[in-house]
Amino acid sequence: MLPSLLNEAAHALPLHVVTPEGWEALPGAAFARAAGFTAKPGELALLPGESGLAGALFGAPRTAEGYGALPHGLPEGTIWRLIGGDGAAAALGWALGAYRYTRFKPGKRAPARLVAPAGSEAAQAVAGAICRARDLINTPANHLGPAELAAAVGEVAAQHGARFRVIEGEELRQGFPAVQAVGQGSPRAPRVAVLEWGAADAPLVALCGKGVCFDTGGLDLKPSSAMLRMKKDMGGAAVMLALAEALMAQKAPIRLLLLIGAVENSVGGDAFRPLDVIRTRQGLTVEIGNTDAEGRLVLADLLTFAAEQAPRVILDGATLTGAARVALGPDLPALFSNDDALADALLAGGQAAGDPLWRLPLHDGYANWLDSPIADLNNVATKPMGGAIIAALFLRRFVPEGTAWAHLDLYAWNDATRPGRPEGGEATGMRAALAGLERFLEFSSS
Repeated sequence: MLPSLLNEAAHALPLHVVTPEGWEALPGAAFARAAGFTAKPGELALLPGESGLAGALFGAPRTAEGYGALPHGLPEGTIWRLIGGDGAAAALGWALGAYRYTRFKPGKRAPARLVAPAGSEAAQAVAGAICRARDLINTPANHLGPAELAAAVGEVAAQHGARFRVIEGEELRQGFPAVQAVGQGSPRAPRVAVLEWGAADAPLVALCGKGVCFDTGGLDLKPSSAMLRMKKDMGGAAVMLALAEALMAQKAPIRLLLLIGAVENSVGGDAFRPLDVIRTRQGLTVEIGNTDAEGRLVLADLLTFAAEQAPRVILDGATLTGAARVALGPDLPALFSNDDALADALLAGGQAAGDPLWRLPLHDGYANWLDSPIADLNNVATKPMGGAIIAALFLRRFVPEGTAWAHLDLYAWNDATRPGRPEGGEATGMRAALAGLERFLEFSSS
């Protein structure tokens, strides 16, 4: 149970979720009307009683996040019971809105708490997975390196009875040479965390996450202003871990493979260099046009390993390009896919979950921009345009024909606090991916 939700409370106050029609017959409505309450979505009115606070009216929100205004909008220490509204949406939004990152500094106040509505168990599991992802993204890089990120995967695996192992050292150098190349400049050694779960005869879903715990840009050093949020460069890994956690919590009828490439792209004597040529797990050679385009190198090896297991679908998530943010802003992950049915399912899932995606094209006309005179391909383009498309085209080279694959280029951060979305780390696109996979594989959450 999340801290902001309770199983039961004897003295919970009534929280009436209302629409502009029909609320004026409720107790205390005359007071609310005199105070200007009109039941607009997200509007809140506290109701007085003989001994103090008697309840509240709340205009039914359009999205689950709308309920997220309540934990810090209602008086501190109060406990509430929902009357009306969507119980699952309320539990999800309440938990997401109550969240604050408090590892190093306590919150300004405790959130109000909600008695969890009946039937909201799946929503609570999703909220818990998202809050774990937020914690990981918000954690400073000196407290979350490759070892700690891999350990977080192990913790989730243990909670759900999944198999877990870490690939590192010589096994990593031999089997994941691109991951090794990216992380070799840091004293915190790179590794790949592997989680496996589910029955052997179920369709295999492979999830791959970019886990760059801090990205200096490598020898192509970022300016200091561009490094300020690079603790979140493992956001794709956090989102894929949250997705895996939600799928296991709802006992999805699938076999799950989660691969997290946990590295730090650092500057050091062993760091990989511009114009180096590295070999990937697939055998393709890559000329390094820019050491700051490291996330695609990590994903290249993960995608190759995932494809070797003959999955029904591969989904990867990464804070990959600034170009995607320029095109779509912070809230819309860019979706790329080689399979229209998968793309349509993910887009529809995003709309249904209130967590939208936007599809961008894998435009073949740009593929030769990755040509290299001395290697199979370069990790960056010869032209300064279409950066998100170029990155996706690079990744496509590591997915076999006929394997359904989708790539999410996401931001994993809220720049400002809004209802249900506090400033800081965010599992952007996770709910879209969860609902989209359900549609694509035709199963329903419990």
